[in-house]
Amino acid sequence: MARRINRVATISMHTSPLDQPGTGDAGGMNVYIVEAARRLAELGVEVEIFTRQTARDLPPTVELQPGVTVRHITAGPYEELDKGDLPRQLCAFLWGVLRTEARYEPGYYDLIHSHYWLSGQVGWLAKERWGVPLVHTMHTMAKVKNLLLAEGDKPEPVARVLGEEQVVDMADRLIANTADEARELIDLYHAPTERVQVVNPGVNLRVFQPASKGAARRRLELPQDAHIMLFVGRIQPLKAPDVLLKATARMLAEDPALRSRLIVACVGGPSGNGLARPSLLTDLAAELGISDVVRLAPPAPQDELADWYRAADVTVVPSYSESFGLVALESQACGTPVAAAAVGGLRTAVRHDRSGVLVDGHEPQTWATALRAFVDRPAWRDSLASGAREHAAAFGWSATAARLLEVYQDAMAGLRRTPVAANL
Repeated sequence: MARRINRVATISMHTSPLDQPGTGDAGGMNVYIVEAARRLAELGVEVEIFTRQTARDLPPTVELQPGVTVRHITAGPYEELDKGDLPRQLCAFLWGVLRTEARYEPGYYDLIHSHYWLSGQVGWLAKERWGVPLVHTMHTMAKVKNLLLAEGDKPEPVARVLGEEQVVDMADRLIANTADEARELIDLYHAPTERVQVVNPGVNLRVFQPASKGAARRRLELPQDAHIMLFVGRIQPLKAPDVLLKATARMLAEDPALRSRLIVACVGGPSGNGLARPSLLTDLAAELGISDVVRLAPPAPQDELADWYRAADVTVVPSYSESFGLVALESQACGTPVAAAAVGGLRTAVRHDRSGVLVDGHEPQTWATALRAFVDRPAWRDSLASGAREHAAAFGWSATAARLLEVYQDAMAGLRRTPVAANL
């Protein structure tokens, strides 16, 4: 009989689940952690999320909902600490995590689930101290990103590669978002096959659901007769919003009449290497002569974001690398098809020629041709919209949480115990 899991320590050192996705270091991982925690709580599992405190006035704990608590750990400067400097704060963050657990009777946490390699470093040390299993989700992997670098992007440092290899070696279970990611863990990081489990992320079907396109456009003050192409995400080379803008310029060069009814909406903020040039999209639009069709909007809360998806004719996800691609799934759940790069988890998140299209490569002309089809073939686009809703419906977060719980119980049953040093 599987042992009941009462409480999970979730570690998300470098980004808080309270942050608004779409800017800074907040993105799909934030959504994953929050939504999975909420659904696990509904299954009777308490989740405590440890994250770094990024502002002096944040309370020590925040209850997201009954059964889900965020714990803020002081580690380094509260604000303006670059992610590249976070490894120096691992000891301080680890101390805060261990000190929290030490206030309780032994066995307070049944299991640790860490997200991203920095959290994994904390997780495997806490695992040794507490004698509990460590489940780890990479979300992104340095070796994969370095194989698929955008032009001008910086490779991930060797320290991260080594850190990821250590976490792979120490974790009791490794969660991959897709079968492709599982193969990357096994092939690139030599992860033991029996410790790798596939758990697809989900989408909040309570928020992201079809509704009136016209009403969404009115709320967002967008023209009813426009053809709208949407980009949602962090503005950085990895996400490749420049590919969309360059493709748009090609489309307009081929058909100048399209200019009067085309809108390219980009919802998000600068992040990562994109912080070095926060005006990238504004400057590029001007350089390409398409400023009049480009609309930039800041990151939006989920309710407003759902309206952006509903208002669009197609959501464009041209990323160089994606462990899954929650944006693609959210768009499809709202009934809007997706044009996505045929990379990583996007090959699972989008069903080619059924819920959207997968585009090979990142050449602007290739993307211009693919996107032009959404203008010229409205009946086909409507068919994709129907397929998009059907495809997304199979990816609810409740199913993700139920699968996570299975992996947790499997990790508990097969815990590889390592003796704890007496003086630790």
